[in-house]
Amino acid sequence: MAFFDAFKDKAMDLAQTGVAKSKQLAELAKLKAANLSEEDEMKKAYIEIGKLYYAERGMAPEAAFAALCEKVTAAKVNIEENKAKIEALKQESGVADEAEEPVITEVPPEEPVTPPAPPADDVPPEEQ
Repeated sequence: MAFFDAFKDKAMDLAQTGVAKSKQLAELAKLKAANLSEEDEMKKAYIEIGKLYYAERGMAPEAAFAALCEKVTAAKVNIEENKAKIEALKQESGVADEAEEPVITEVPPEEPVTPPAPPADDVPPEEQ
């Protein structure tokens, strides 16, 4: 009987260790997800800082930011040139840009799911 008691104690120890490890892994995953969320918020803030700086100082940036501001300005010029070319091509060919018009689709509401009827074998006999 002592063998079974020792085996049972060992199994309980292993189960408790497994539960503890599972909790630890869950906590690690939760913390990693929180860090990813915080990093995303940081990236958004950095983007806003850059936009604000460019809006206020983009035409006369400090030396450290001059190259980056020039890239933004060049990209804006290229975008405007491309938009003009697109508009000219649309006018020339008479093609309307379908992407500009929003497409509204209605999603039907989900219908309630009804549980399946029990099989005929499980139906109790009718009382007489």
